[in-house]
Amino acid sequence: MITFSPTTGAPTVASTTSTAAATNAATTNALGQQDFLTLMLAQLKNQDPMQPMENGEFLAQLAQFSTVSGIEKVNDTLASLGEGMRDFRISTAANLLGHEVLVPGNIARAGKDGTINGVVDLPKAASSVTVSYSDATTGALLHTESYAAQSAGLMGFSWAGLPPAMAEQRSPVRINVSATTDTGTAPVGPSVFAKVLSARNGAGGADMTLQIEDYGALNALEVEAFR
Repeated sequence: MITFSPTTGAPTVASTTSTAAATNAATTNALGQQDFLTLMLAQLKNQDPMQPMENGEFLAQLAQFSTVSGIEKVNDTLASLGEGMRDFRISTAANLLGHEVLVPGNIARAGKDGTINGVVDLPKAASSVTVSYSDATTGALLHTESYAAQSAGLMGFSWAGLPPAMAEQRSPVRINVSATTDTGTAPVGPSVFAKVLSARNGAGGADMTLQIEDYGALNALEVEAFR
């Protein structure tokens, strides 16, 4: 590049040699496979014939180089997987919008078909299970349904008789479940389907967070099922 001297006004040529040299030096600081093999051959040619390199030393150097090279490849692979997982999470978050996920809780709203659905995990076999539905706003009892003997584990329940006005407005309904076992009758916490309002991918690889109707922010790992 041509510049002009501030004192004489004479043109001078500014050399970029030092910059290029620094760049080349930074580039060549890292030894590649070919550099390693060149150094290894030079070491073999110039070794003391009276005390030649042991096979173990030679193999140890090869193993060390292979380990370093392998670690670099693993790091590249992990970086690629991390980027792929980020894209996958974004796609998953977009697909969940507008759907319903199964979350622990007793407040539910009517689905697209006007029914309320949920699941209860019975800790032990029950001779009977009672599910009651009430208006979450007024507390008025809307419906009670009894189920016959149930084995321990998951039991699904649903109700399609919600008043039309409440179904249309998707008014909140409170669900209470009680199970009768050999030790008496006790309440059991249900899980219900709730609508996903929004989804946010966690920063720095953190888990995705879902904004659930009536339940607020929820870690995506806490979701048991969706529909």
